[in-house]
Amino acid sequence: METAVPIIELVGLGKEFKTASGPIKALEDINLSIEQGEIFGIIGLSGAGKSTLVRCINYLEVPTSGKVLFEGRSLSAMTGRQQRMARQSMGMIFQQFNLLAQRNVIQNICFPLEIAGTAKKDAKKRAMELLELVGLQDRAKAYPAQLSGGQKQRVAIARALATNPKILLCDEATSALDPNTTKSILNLLKEINKDLGVTVVVITHEMSVIEAICDRVAIIDQSHIAEVGSVSRIFSEPKSKIGRQLILGDAAEQVVGFGNSKRVRISFDGRSSFEPVLANMILACKVPVNIIHAETRDIKGTAMGQMVIQLPEDEIDANRILNYLKTAKVPHEEVKDYDF
Repeated sequence: METAVPIIELVGLGKEFKTASGPIKALEDINLSIEQGEIFGIIGLSGAGKSTLVRCINYLEVPTSGKVLFEGRSLSAMTGRQQRMARQSMGMIFQQFNLLAQRNVIQNICFPLEIAGTAKKDAKKRAMELLELVGLQDRAKAYPAQLSGGQKQRVAIARALATNPKILLCDEATSALDPNTTKSILNLLKEINKDLGVTVVVITHEMSVIEAICDRVAIIDQSHIAEVGSVSRIFSEPKSKIGRQLILGDAAEQVVGFGNSKRVRISFDGRSSFEPVLANMILACKVPVNIIHAETRDIKGTAMGQMVIQLPEDEIDANRILNYLKTAKVPHEEVKDYDF
């Protein structure tokens, strides 16, 4: 059986920038495969090289070494015209939207179509279809200054989709937005991926964005790929130090003591078996707990039974967990050693 060719493959990719004080390596020996139709995340701290990486994918930055393969063909081996055609297959949206202030919404969306030589009538028809897709059909004649941040990003998404790209590259696309607007933009990207079959590459420094939208994720650290895997695997079992830091924050470096600290019995008496109570608690509180005893079972999708956990010795950490359990209305009580 023939294996499908990845839509994007990076092979030994490197990028150096020349400065007055000497060359700086932004990327070194990057090897990644992005499959057709997936939502792929690239996450890293500021300065890790993630924005340079996304710009190398569509050759806005030409790599110093290695290859970028688009549908199995090397961009470096293409003619100038072939590269432009390939770039038209890669829409891009940015943190600061990059809309043209002197053009209204419909004119902004038509801009890449004008460059591609599309007839004016056809370009306007396509732009109106895309405005409907992003839910802004009533704002066609508005100018960027008259739009909210979320509306600007929706226009930017529509513009990026104008040339029917196969890939949508999102460089910190939600970093300038509030949480509710971020959620709506991520939902829109998921709809575009599902309904149009567009492969989405998300560049971010926020693990919450990766968790909300991505199928797989690559963690980049100091110009190198630290690890790659499914989002569920990376979240449950990060193998790299930077992975643990991004997921757990400061808790990744904490040495948590338990000693003779409080023990709490959690009762499961009707919650869904599919609700990850303990995992949600640990992620929310950013501290681990010690499982002393567990006796739970699934009865037709309902969790029944009990679990005894030991809280951290640190009083602040312990109270954080107790407050979480109270707020989440999880039945619980403090117990002694002999109570279970």
